[in-house]
Amino acid sequence: MSQEHDKMVRALKEIVVTKLREKGFKGSFPHFRRLRDEQIDLLTFQFDKWGGGFVIEISMCPPDGITTHWGEYISPNRVKAWHIHPNKRLRLQPRLGSSRHEWFRYDKAGLDDDVFRNTAIEVLPFLDTAEKWWKEEKFQ
Repeated sequence: MSQEHDKMVRALKEIVVTKLREKGFKGSFPHFRRLRDEQIDLLTFQFDKWGGGFVIEISMCPPDGITTHWGEYISPNRVKAWHIHPNKRLRLQPRLGSSRHEWFRYDKAGLDDDVFRNTAIEVLPFLDTAEKWWKEEKFQ
């Protein structure tokens, strides 16, 4: 991985993952889960394979884990957002669209250390979006 990627991960761990932990999430970067009575809330950071950006995928599953459509059982302490069908996930990103330009970008001009911290801070309001989605959506 690049130095920029590593700096972005450090900033996300310091700023965003700290908030996730306060909200009861467990797991290790990039996959997190919060076990609740009625469901498991899932969150995964997905990085641009070309570098310089990321999105956050969120989903949920029943509290006892899931069985994939190919028959594999995934337990509550191992399930990840990626295990859930794409039409049952929400992508958190700063702008709607499918191109990499709508992702959280840290390959901005200058690349001083503030860009990583500032990009991580940009994510924080999206945690409220995620909370609202987990509360309103139901796993089916």
